[in-house]
Amino acid sequence: MFVCSCFGVTEQQVKKHAEDGACTPRQIASACKAGTDCGSCVRRIQAILGRGACPRRELVEQGASALAELDEAA
Repeated sequence: MFVCSCFGVTEQQVKKHAEDGACTPRQIASACKAGTDCGSCVRRIQAILGRGACPRRELVEQGASALAELDEAA
């Protein structure tokens, strides 16, 4: 199914870019141009990204919890 009609980007392509580390619509746009023309697909891209695990997001969350523990120790 096409997510971005302007550039012919499919849902599978968006998911692949997300697996490769693109965690935001802007990062998806950098990878394949989806969302950079009319913008009507940005919400769909956000929904796709919101469903999957993002390696970078997980690292940030782990880092945030580690920082919180350091603050508590101080």
